[in-house]
Amino acid sequence: MHGRNGIRKWKGTVEVFDQEKKRFQVSTYALTRATGEKKKKAVAQLLWTHKDCRENAVRRFLVLASNMSVSMDDTQGSATVSEVAIAEDTIKRQGGTRVFKKSSPNAKITMYLGKRDFVDHITSVDPIDGVVLIDPEYVKERKVFGHVLAAFRYGREDLDVLGLTFRKDLYLASEQIYPPPQETTERPLTRLQERLLRKLGPNAYPFYFELPPHCPASVTLQPAPGDTGKPCGVDYELKGYVADSPDDKPHKRSSVRLAIRKIMYAPSRQGEQPSVEVSKEFVMSPNKLHLEASLDKELYHHGEDIAVNVHIANNSNRTVKKVKVSVRQFADICLFSTAQYKCTVAEIDSEEGCPVGPGFTLSKVYYLRPLLANNKDKRGLALDGQLKHEDTNLASSTIITDPAQKENLGIIVQYKVKVKLCLGPLGGDLVAELPFILMHPKPEEPSPIRVVSEAKAPGPAPLDTNLIELDTDAVACLDDDDIIFEDFARLRLRGETDA
Repeated sequence: MHGRNGIRKWKGTVEVFDQEKKRFQVSTYALTRATGEKKKKAVAQLLWTHKDCRENAVRRFLVLASNMSVSMDDTQGSATVSEVAIAEDTIKRQGGTRVFKKSSPNAKITMYLGKRDFVDHITSVDPIDGVVLIDPEYVKERKVFGHVLAAFRYGREDLDVLGLTFRKDLYLASEQIYPPPQETTERPLTRLQERLLRKLGPNAYPFYFELPPHCPASVTLQPAPGDTGKPCGVDYELKGYVADSPDDKPHKRSSVRLAIRKIMYAPSRQGEQPSVEVSKEFVMSPNKLHLEASLDKELYHHGEDIAVNVHIANNSNRTVKKVKVSVRQFADICLFSTAQYKCTVAEIDSEEGCPVGPGFTLSKVYYLRPLLANNKDKRGLALDGQLKHEDTNLASSTIITDPAQKENLGIIVQYKVKVKLCLGPLGGDLVAELPFILMHPKPEEPSPIRVVSEAKAPGPAPLDTNLIELDTDAVACLDDDDIIFEDFARLRLRGETDA
């Protein structure tokens, strides 16, 4: 009934772009018929094949269509992942706000979150703010609670038996969301919460959590090939559930669990350039073998080449036969007792310029690039916290601001460059180590494209496009307050496609 007609209406809608580029209207009749992941791909396919569409109109169209349903019975193909990404980039450039959402299995409560990555700024951490939409007829006299839990899993989930779980809770914060307590109603709303409450209506309630700076960063330990289940490491969980008291065990059907991450970006200022000098004496040798090693800087970003400057002055009677330069990851597991794990993530064995005999020198620069792609088979390697099936990278260095809180960090990650001069089986080795920091750069803050005025011009109010419940057949117009709702589950599909 609505297959071909729906697509015909979509194409007719696209023609409106040519006729009236300053204003875009779309009928909700064909959009409220079907649901599913394919709807967004259909939007991108129809719009991006029509090259004359204005970017602003594309943005407004996707704002509406990302939360409506598109009939896909007779579409002539779907958009590629890159086309969807282009459409999302357009939304971002034009000022649309993406909000992640997830509903409980019984669809009675839905949590909305503006982002999944929360940045540790050393002195403070980004607040976890969002909104919960509830069904008051289902909740009735009960309450809705929320909590944020940071836990360290040090054993596989399938080994959890007899109530014994291989987990250690590192941080827990909880609060009552509904009915809102007095202190919650007095707290000022964030900009995101104001916009969501305006969109979702009277059954939406805000929540707000603040993480202390000493909380651990999200770190995952790489599982062995073939391992199933949740990997070991430090993870964060935001949970909303219906219960009579916060101590009640929540039912899965009325609970929402969202995986989030706590991350830290590289500081803006570089530290001192790492350098080291070591020497070694030998029996029957009047002088020493001297090694100087240095890095071009202390702080590196993921994917950058690390330049290692090596200078060898051989005043001994031994011969340097080979130079080994490697990058090693050190992961301190702070559980019941501290254990350290070492793993080589990049390595060079060089015989260029060798052998370095007595009285000779060698100066050379070695370049290494530590990447996860070259270490996929190493079990126990520390990685940045992983959300579902998205690709990740080597774990960023841990910056310890308060040594007294070291035990609460779960996993402490450090990196060192190791330079080893191989002298043969009888001469031994001469080793030097250079610590450095490996982190992500802080992304640039997006410049504001427009200022949304709080005052509305006189005239008829635009049609309320409630993005949760569309029950109108009229023509919809969007205001400047654009919000893109995206399901958590959708990101899993994208990660699998990119893999």
